[in-house]
Amino acid sequence: MKTKNPAFGVVLSFAAALLFGLNASTSKIVMATGVTPEQIVLFRSISTALIAGLIILITNPSSFKVKPSEWKFLIAFGVIGVALMQWAYSNAVKSLPVGIALLIEYTAIIIVPLASLVLFGEKPRKKLWLGVALVLGGLMVVSKIWDSPLNPVGVLFAFGAAIFLSVYFIMGEKSHQSRDPISTLFYTMLISSVFWLIFSPWWTFDTSLITNSLDLGGNLTGITAPAWLLIIWIGLFGSFIPMFFSFVALGHLSATGVGIISTAETVFAFLFGYLWLGEKIEGLQLAGGILVVAGIVIAQISRGKPQWQQ
Repeated sequence: MKTKNPAFGVVLSFAAALLFGLNASTSKIVMATGVTPEQIVLFRSISTALIAGLIILITNPSSFKVKPSEWKFLIAFGVIGVALMQWAYSNAVKSLPVGIALLIEYTAIIIVPLASLVLFGEKPRKKLWLGVALVLGGLMVVSKIWDSPLNPVGVLFAFGAAIFLSVYFIMGEKSHQSRDPISTLFYTMLISSVFWLIFSPWWTFDTSLITNSLDLGGNLTGITAPAWLLIIWIGLFGSFIPMFFSFVALGHLSATGVGIISTAETVFAFLFGYLWLGEKIEGLQLAGGILVVAGIVIAQISRGKPQWQQ
């Protein structure tokens, strides 16, 4: 049985949340040029699959092998936990403020332990719910949900993202029972790519957008970068690396643990929105960020050694 390192899992989960938080601002800049959420998801999936496949080819080609019994799991994971999750999130961000979209999406931290209880009989400890309450309460303050007009379509997409994200966390944890993280990442992203090649009008993408120079906006107004560079950044640092970190973390922590730590993405998204896009952060929102961190710590401590070994 593989030795688990909870501290390593926590570090990887926070690193993934940081990169995903930065990706929210990067994606907004790119989508402002006319790139659609479906095209963003397709590119993220293809680029991640290519990078993961190249790493496997160089380091461990034998991990390309897939047992017939694994295909059903991998296809479900790739379509529901990856393709639909990223698509729903991108559409939610397009219609809602980033913080609101993430707040709704991360209700997944409640769905995961409930689903694990119903499906696998995994009973969460009572203190875990205190951490969950602090996290959700903190996110509500950070995003100022009471002061934001909510687009009904965006809200629907955000709740869809929450359900798909729950599937991602649970299936990501279970995948470690039979496959290594990099090969799981390769096949799920490959399946996501095939799905969107079939169900999205990728041929309508205006390739001339790649050669345009984009103004980074906000506090970086006047500074430009080629669109192709930002798109590559999204593929590498906004998709492959954080997804890989998340997959590896699920081998050291439970799905609930990774899910709770991942809510820090909202705080990071607001931080980069302030530093990069010039979005204002009020004192009350800062207090909400502290609540999120406190909730994460309490939730993790409350779970104890037995939970880490799940």
